Amino acid sequence: MKHTILKLLACAATIMFFNSGYVIAQDKLSKDLYIAATIPDSLKDKANSVVRYSSDELYIKGKDKIITRHHSIITILNEKGDDESRLILYYDKKFNTVNSVEVVAYNAAGTQLKKYHKSDMYDRAAIDGMSIITDYRLLALSHTVASYPATIEVTYETSRNSYLDLGEWQYLEPEKAVQYAEYIVRTTPESGFRYINKNTTIKPQKTYEDGFDKYIWKVSSLKAIKPEKDAVNWQVFPHIAFATKYFQFDGLPGDISNWQSYGKWQQALNADVCTLTPQRVEEIKAMTADLKTDKEKARFLYNYMQQNMRYVSIQLGIGGLKPFPATFVDQKKYGDCKALSNYMSALLKAVNIPSYYAMIRAGENEEPATTSFPSDPFNHVILCIPFKGDTTWLECTSNTKPFGKLGSFTENRNALLITENGGVLMNTPKSTMQDNQFNSEVHLTLNPEGGAKAEVKILSTGGYRDDYIGLASLKTDEQKEYLIRALNMKQPSIIDVKPATDKDGTKEIGIDLEYDKFCDIAAGNKMFYRPRAFDLWGTTIPVLEKRRNDFYFSHPMQKSCVTTIDLPAGFEVETLPVNQNLTFTYGSYDVKYVYDAVKNQVISTTKFNLTNHVIPAAKYNEMQQYMDNIAKAQNKKLVIRKKA
Repeated sequence: MKHTILKLLACAATIMFFNSGYVIAQDKLSKDLYIAATIPDSLKDKANSVVRYSSDELYIKGKDKIITRHHSIITILNEKGDDESRLILYYDKKFNTVNSVEVVAYNAAGTQLKKYHKSDMYDRAAIDGMSIITDYRLLALSHTVASYPATIEVTYETSRNSYLDLGEWQYLEPEKAVQYAEYIVRTTPESGFRYINKNTTIKPQKTYEDGFDKYIWKVSSLKAIKPEKDAVNWQVFPHIAFATKYFQFDGLPGDISNWQSYGKWQQALNADVCTLTPQRVEEIKAMTADLKTDKEKARFLYNYMQQNMRYVSIQLGIGGLKPFPATFVDQKKYGDCKALSNYMSALLKAVNIPSYYAMIRAGENEEPATTSFPSDPFNHVILCIPFKGDTTWLECTSNTKPFGKLGSFTENRNALLITENGGVLMNTPKSTMQDNQFNSEVHLTLNPEGGAKAEVKILSTGGYRDDYIGLASLKTDEQKEYLIRALNMKQPSIIDVKPATDKDGTKEIGIDLEYDKFCDIAAGNKMFYRPRAFDLWGTTIPVLEKRRNDFYFSHPMQKSCVTTIDLPAGFEVETLPVNQNLTFTYGSYDVKYVYDAVKNQVISTTKFNLTNHVIPAAKYNEMQQYMDNIAKAQNKKLVIRKKA
């Protein structure tokens, strides 16, 4: 993933401070800030911790030099706030330095318990689980809170000699109240400093001191906010993003005042890495010689890359921004998202198919780049092929994604295409419910003692396909646990998972189930059943007087299940569940039951559709009632009885 740890460094850098000048600042702070009992009652509601005081400074000394300083006093109210007692700072030997650190722990009365310094921190390589080689390291410290409330005071300073963007100030976080917080920026006027408000309207005080522009933002008495279920934090919590117009990274000057100029900088950075050797070019041409269209060739080469290359991250020097050469990937058979996307581009280039390196902010329902604020919020790279009338996007880190499919990790986002004329923002496709299908067939055989056997076949595409492909990496017991939970199944006595084909973007899986007791209730000559092996929809949401934020699903979806139930010999249907047709603005649920007396079978057909994955807050109550009605419909019983 593109310079992931570099982005963590940038985020951490937005909350840091000098020790020099802190001694004076600390002397001016009220001792009440260390005493838990002085927290205003209004700030305790819904809060796990309270920021008593926080001051951050960003000192932009030039195009390639910034210093960041942080000082905070935070009272932890309960164990859910324990993250405030842990500190992690990222650095590397070339660009980022941690100059000084001090952490002090206090009890509820404000009495000092323990003091830590930089030398007390654990220092190790910042291994992210993907990188096999990295320059990035981390300093970590954790204080064990013995009783609550407790107060942690943190001061530290870092410096960076290269930067692209300046991160952001998120002054209000989930379930954390703020008594007072400030953010200070000192910058040379020629840097072209910029900022943008998100979910806030606060404005800075601006002055001019000693040749530097000075900005100060201040907030106080902010109550804690408990996030609503399935809201996204970037749409809820206030934050301010920072950037300059001009920068210098590893000695390479750049202009990020607009997307085009930033794209030109990245284009120049990539200019010498996207060509294969002449011999390999001829081999690639020979491999695709019998294919007639450019799209057929692109599909073939994408499948070739998936089968022969693997995803591994290497982060050395400017490697967090610049892809390793296509020749490196071709020889070593691995690379990260930058290297694999660049390699795929080189394969296409060999057969004269143009493509564009595409930088994107990845993550399910992640915040997209702000069109009006050129910066570098990106953490991933994919590839765009501009076929005439059929723009195609490729996720080059996956060896299972179908050609031209992205998924919730990068869909419905704006990507920065690095073209021959510089950067161009373009939206990635938004999947439809037809792209994310879960279709199933179930054959249930009931026995006279109330037990049952079930044969389940599932065909899945899109996000559901990703889920079931991922099953292969789990242990047998983990697979069973996942399926029972995900499908909301009654606990079987035996479960046998049988992975089947994965063809043309559709993953098939089979499940055999046995139940000693499948019947819910047996009374006299009657037995009561939920007439399905699993629920097609298992989500309900709480009733709210007023929803404030939009509700997010992973993706739109289309689900169906046809269940055939063989009744035991000598039994017949007494009561069929009632057919149901439920709708709301963005979806529908439909179930129908038919009894075939000749075959002594009950056949149910269930369909669930969600047309849009973002539900406006104004439609929450409608959706809540709709989901409750689905739960009631799924709980209706099939009643069978012994024949007279």
